[in-house]
Amino acid sequence: MQLPERYNPLESEPSWQKAWEKAGVFNTPAPSARPKYYVLEMLPYPSGKLHMGHLRNYTLGDVLARFLTMNGHDVLHPMGWDAFGLPAENAAIQNKTHPATWTYANIADMRQKLKEIGFSYDWNKEVATCSPDYYRHEQSFFLDFLEKGLAYKKESWVNWDPVDNTVLANEQVVDGRGWRSGAVVERRLMNQWFLKITHYAQELLDAVDNDLTDWPESVRTMQRRWIGRSEGAHMTFEFTDGSRAPLPIYTTRPDTLWGASFVAISPDHPIAAELAKSDEKLTAFIAECRQLGTAEEAIDTAEKVGHKTPLKLKHPLDASIELPLYVANYILMDYGTGAIFGCPAHDARDLEFARRYSLPVIPVVAPEGVAEMTINEDPFLGAGRLINSRDWNGLTVEEGKKTAIAALKKAGRGESQINFRLRDWGVSRQRYWGCPIPVINCPSCGTVPVPKNQLPVTLPEDVNFDTPGNPLDRHPTWKHVDCPKCSGKATRETDTFDTFFESSWYFLRYTDPSTSEPLNKKEVERWNPVDCYIGGIEHAVLHLLYARFFIKALRDTGHISFSEPFKKLVTQGMVTHETYKDANGQWCYPEEVVKSADGKWQTESGTPVTIGRSEKMSKSKKNTVEPDRIVKAYGADTARLFMLSDSPPERDLEWTEAGVDGAWRYMGRLWRLVREAQPLITGSDAHDASDAPALALRKLTHKTLHQVAQDIPAFRMNRAVARIRELSNAIEGFKAETPAQKAALKESINAVIHLIAPMMHHLAESLWQAVDGKGFICQQPWPTVDMALVADDVVTLAVQVNGKLRGTIECAKDASEADVKPAALELADVQRAIDGKQLRKVIYVPGRILNLVAA
Repeated sequence: MQLPERYNPLESEPSWQKAWEKAGVFNTPAPSARPKYYVLEMLPYPSGKLHMGHLRNYTLGDVLARFLTMNGHDVLHPMGWDAFGLPAENAAIQNKTHPATWTYANIADMRQKLKEIGFSYDWNKEVATCSPDYYRHEQSFFLDFLEKGLAYKKESWVNWDPVDNTVLANEQVVDGRGWRSGAVVERRLMNQWFLKITHYAQELLDAVDNDLTDWPESVRTMQRRWIGRSEGAHMTFEFTDGSRAPLPIYTTRPDTLWGASFVAISPDHPIAAELAKSDEKLTAFIAECRQLGTAEEAIDTAEKVGHKTPLKLKHPLDASIELPLYVANYILMDYGTGAIFGCPAHDARDLEFARRYSLPVIPVVAPEGVAEMTINEDPFLGAGRLINSRDWNGLTVEEGKKTAIAALKKAGRGESQINFRLRDWGVSRQRYWGCPIPVINCPSCGTVPVPKNQLPVTLPEDVNFDTPGNPLDRHPTWKHVDCPKCSGKATRETDTFDTFFESSWYFLRYTDPSTSEPLNKKEVERWNPVDCYIGGIEHAVLHLLYARFFIKALRDTGHISFSEPFKKLVTQGMVTHETYKDANGQWCYPEEVVKSADGKWQTESGTPVTIGRSEKMSKSKKNTVEPDRIVKAYGADTARLFMLSDSPPERDLEWTEAGVDGAWRYMGRLWRLVREAQPLITGSDAHDASDAPALALRKLTHKTLHQVAQDIPAFRMNRAVARIRELSNAIEGFKAETPAQKAALKESINAVIHLIAPMMHHLAESLWQAVDGKGFICQQPWPTVDMALVADDVVTLAVQVNGKLRGTIECAKDASEADVKPAALELADVQRAIDGKQLRKVIYVPGRILNLVAA
């Protein structure tokens, strides 16, 4: 078929999408002897708007899925919707509609937009987490967790969002504000349902180093910090008046005991509540503290203030030393015991507090060789040896810790203890649009699980949002039921699950969303763990940690056999765009800005425009570009090519019109390249090694096939695009005059079409058809690489960091240091080894070794 002069994506792309759908090209394959691969992008919230972050994320996964299919894998590549949540509820209030109506309309719109881009999703696997067919099973899981002791209810201090009128997990509080509403979070004492994530704290931590080796180091570091294992001492301080039981305290620095100058308890501590009954000032202080919320970040940044109580405590190792007791705003009740001893010389928060209240600052650790020291503006936090610590003087910090614990144990005042920063996951939310928690509260029987044969507990449809708060709590009929045990009058739990509950297991349901059982165990075990999970770095703690817990809980309740959800994690950078402001300081959309005849930027009405820095696309700054607009103007392949070619996936990508135009023009070049080659590639496939030009093109072709096949699974997409461009440039300038040269050209043209198939899939199908290819290009095998052609030019180079092997790269045997160094620095193990260090020297032996010296 002779290609027309120009490529028309607006005509071609929909036709190929219809052909794929009709043929069921992307349906998940039945079990076979082929290796499996589960490619998954984080499911979106159905806001109704497909943004550039979505497009970048999904394009990365789609390229990998298509590539693996061509390379002999059975691939599962599904899509669904994280469809519960407050935005739908807020939209219902604003638009006088039902959250379900709003949500399902948005799902339909976003599904259509994804189909118009031609992603290789198996839409038969689609799930929406707001569907009773989905959440009935997570209600069943919850009942299993409850029976196993992994779910429980208790009264707890929680973060309360006064705008969204719901509880927030600590992870959902950012700089003291609700992650969605932006409202200043308050602290309230409420009955809440919790999942016992702390039961797996050590296992979660151990797996970071043992099982998550193919995750970005930055994410692993965040997971370690959030779990926060610490080794310290649990000790007791007696009250001087003997009026109450000794006060328990946990500390990670028992070596600083001789530097203690005060004791402080949380505003939520039972002793604080008791004292407040007869102290109006303390009552007011506690109320003020509760405006801070419970997130450590908010408390750390707040001014450190306290209230002095009339009580004093004895030092656990010297009863003659008396320490005043304060109630302090920076002590959390749910970390340790809710009480600390303050050693201002060696803790920044304690020092700020001590300076405010003129408390002693006694340094008990000093740098090596320093016998005396004074603490001024900053505490001393480094290693050193103990001073002012009686017979402990001269010990190192670690020796001091061991000695202190031994002394406490001998005195009957303490012992060693391991603690974790991680807190149990509070899953209760006071809102309507969420999964109902399947329990019934009976005055006689207490908390009673809903029998599994009565699941799902569905949401009532006849709700109104005229009054702030949870409409389930005031529903006239839904909440009133008979107790399953005694048949007496009872009420349903009106809290719903945190939406992270739904997103913690959706990837398991994808494997068979039609099964009437919670999971099709055979299919779950066939496909899981997920081989490659792709999403934003913003989920490094919340979603990923919860999903990891969920898998362990499902394992221990007999649903699955594996322990981690995701083998490989890829976190893509943000999509950014320059910002624009008019003369009045108002933000402008990119499409509202034009360049005048004299080269100045202005609005369409002629108002001058100031161009600001490139920032993450956001509605608030109007620097967004809708994917739909680009697809309608250039076609989906253009947008995808730009997303892949501009920068490595883990870095931010700046969206520019020039970049998009460049991608469009390159696609036009590929079209012309194949069109002009068509008359020349109909002859023999015979190759002649003595034909030097033909041999050179063949070597470049096989080298490109080989290297791109390594680049794509390693997510070096921009390098893969650069290699394809290099090959197409060589073809463009190639004069095919002899039969061998025509055969080499034919081979190279076929190779280029295969190479672009995972990236520019619509264009590739049209070009494949033009060269009389059989079937769909997306179902063709990756071309076989002749390693004899590659070997002449390519060698495997050992990459070391400080003399230790950290990986290998393939490069031209005569590649320069400048050629190989960037590729070496992209290796994950190299990045981990260099992390935080400065590259001091590079030792390069061409064709053999590259040693990076870092310190």
